Amino acid sequence: MVVYLVGAGPGDPDLITLKAVKALKKANVVIYDRLANNEILKYAENADLIYVGKKAGEHYKKQDEINQILIDQGKKHENVVRLKGGDPFVFGRGGEEMLALLEEGICVEFIPGVTSAIGVPTSSGLPVTHRGVATSLTIVTGHEDPTKPNKQVKWDFKADTIIILMGIGLLEENTKEIMKYKDPKTPVCVIENGTSPDQRIITGTLEDITQNRINTPALVIVGKVVDVFKESLLKKAKLEKVEGK
Repeated sequence: MVVYLVGAGPGDPDLITLKAVKALKKANVVIYDRLANNEILKYAENADLIYVGKKAGEHYKKQDEINQILIDQGKKHENVVRLKGGDPFVFGRGGEEMLALLEEGICVEFIPGVTSAIGVPTSSGLPVTHRGVATSLTIVTGHEDPTKPNKQVKWDFKADTIIILMGIGLLEENTKEIMKYKDPKTPVCVIENGTSPDQRIITGTLEDITQNRINTPALVIVGKVVDVFKESLLKKAKLEKVEGK
């Protein structure tokens, strides 16, 4: 009796780990999120599938309900996979699910996934750190639990690169907060639907990025590494032009 907390990666089904695939192949039940690419479910050919997806403003199941499903299935079956987009412990509430299962005496094992915070920029060619430009990195949620009495995020980060997850709905508010501590001209890149065929990249600055139409899911990269990315795009375009001749 074991529940595997599994990271599905940032979207591209080829970015799932071999260990995750092995867990899916032996699973009796897979409990999966909206951000886990459905193509990945083909590996769970012998499993029952339970959808518990969430998106901003629309939760198919509340977290307490998901915890109870995990407990119920974990007590019934030998191998249960909880499949979560990205990595289960990077704003995936995997810690809450782990504690709920352990409280019920259910064994939990962990299979990390490629977090979108790193995987999406890297797949796009955007280095989140770069020698001489960025030697530090902060990953932050852009949408805190509204039921909390006090906000934990102060936005006064000293890191060279800031990556904001789940922050599109509050992007204007968040960028205004960051501009209290950083130059309004600081470069910003937003990547929608990262690593998927529908990926879209928008660049700008802290003061003007919200003038663009931006859809979820998307993440935000703030810092001079965005200029490194733009430089690489120019060089790539020149190479493609030469090769085209």
